[in-house]
Amino acid sequence: MENRRLLSLDILRGLTIILMIIVNDPGSWSHVYAPLLHAEWNGITPTDYIFPCFLFIVGVSIVLSMKKQQDQGKSRTELIKKVLWRSLKIYAVGIFLWLWPNFDFNEIRWVGVLPRIAFVYMACAILFLYGSRKIQWYFGISALLGYWVVMAYFPVPGIGFPDLSMPEKNWAHFIDNLLLPGRLWQETWDPEGILSTIPAIVSGLIGMWAGYVLLQKDELKNRINLLFFYGFILLFLGDLIQWFFPINKNLWSSSFTVFTGGIGMLSLAAFTYFFDIKQSRYQFKFAHAFGVNSITAYSLSSILTVVFYSSKWLGLSLSDEFMLLCDRLGLPLKLGSLIYALLYVIILWIPIQVLFKKKIYIKL
Repeated sequence: MENRRLLSLDILRGLTIILMIIVNDPGSWSHVYAPLLHAEWNGITPTDYIFPCFLFIVGVSIVLSMKKQQDQGKSRTELIKKVLWRSLKIYAVGIFLWLWPNFDFNEIRWVGVLPRIAFVYMACAILFLYGSRKIQWYFGISALLGYWVVMAYFPVPGIGFPDLSMPEKNWAHFIDNLLLPGRLWQETWDPEGILSTIPAIVSGLIGMWAGYVLLQKDELKNRINLLFFYGFILLFLGDLIQWFFPINKNLWSSSFTVFTGGIGMLSLAAFTYFFDIKQSRYQFKFAHAFGVNSITAYSLSSILTVVFYSSKWLGLSLSDEFMLLCDRLGLPLKLGSLIYALLYVIILWIPIQVLFKKKIYIKL
């Protein structure tokens, strides 16, 4: 039963990584289907579900993995050392990938996707090890309410009352611009910035909530039904909250956190049903390989862009040449751009599948 649960989680994690790569690596950023782009500001697209879903999975994995290690007799001191060391490694890889391949330290970005994963993992793991479920609940609710009140109602120095319809008139922008050194993704603010990391931690906590449901001593169908129920409740609450605090991935708004938490909960319920009860796992071995080496696959996708998207090493850009070929053949350029992203996923699958076949799981 435990192995099948983890299989479901691995496949969901793998599909999430595959979607990340497709979104991050189109054949041309000038030709991308709208659903594969992030919302410019307020609002949400299918692409905006991907990263919070991964953080949700981080939370689920913390509960399942650490509970197993505790049952094996590992002490809290042992576990916290592993957590801190792993968080540091994930953060360091994130910085490395940003610097790759030029290593221009004047342009270093101290935050990003992997740094956010590192912070969320560390915070959620600490709350699991040192806080009761009640404390975790209090922290999550207080963080979302506090973030909402500060972002929507506290005057911003030099700006005045916050305007959540604009990127430059809110506390997240102010804090990033004031405290973050180095390069920011949007020059004066960053979607993975300091303040918005707080509600992102709650995305992980919602995943932990789902993990606790999976650990309940009840029939699997009942646990799945409970996940579905919680998922729909979160969707409803997220949709309700957005009338007061708009859904916004860049700010990781409280409504965005709750709504995407519902998506994560429903996704986990569906995957647990299909891969634990129906046992249809063989149709998704492709995703399973990505799921067990998720950070490795994501890192490799960033490293190999110098070969498949840049002219720095080969003297020509393979992605540009592919798009020119699509244009000559009369293929719609948005379709060509998507096909190139899918081909890139297949290329990445080859080394990831080799690791999977050899049962080599690289855990940072």
